[in-house]
Amino acid sequence: MEQKLFDSELKVMEHLWRDGDLTAGALAKRLAEETGWNRNTTYTVIKKLIDKGAVERREPNFLCHALVSKEAVRRKEAEGLLEKLFNGSPSLLFSSFLGDGKALPPEEIDRLRELIERLK
Repeated sequence: MEQKLFDSELKVMEHLWRDGDLTAGALAKRLAEETGWNRNTTYTVIKKLIDKGAVERREPNFLCHALVSKEAVRRKEAEGLLEKLFNGSPSLLFSSFLGDGKALPPEEIDRLRELIERLK
């Protein structure tokens, strides 16, 4: 999957990631309750996800199966954000968070240290 997922598509994917395979009808019902979407809107979004290679339609009952993991989508989104706003520089990204005077909780600092050590 090379294309970016839009917010509406991520709403569908969140259900599939959390609960596993679901029928299109079950997704439509959940998203109607959650967002107010009608059935056609949900089916249109599912179709777009199928076209992008993020979801596979299985039978019986138009069962939707996620073909991409949440981690893969997160990584792709993070890479896009890094490239778009910070010229691909992780240090610019971190300095933008740390440069506004906010203190990081000690556990976040420890987590960042661990990440940096693993990258060395």
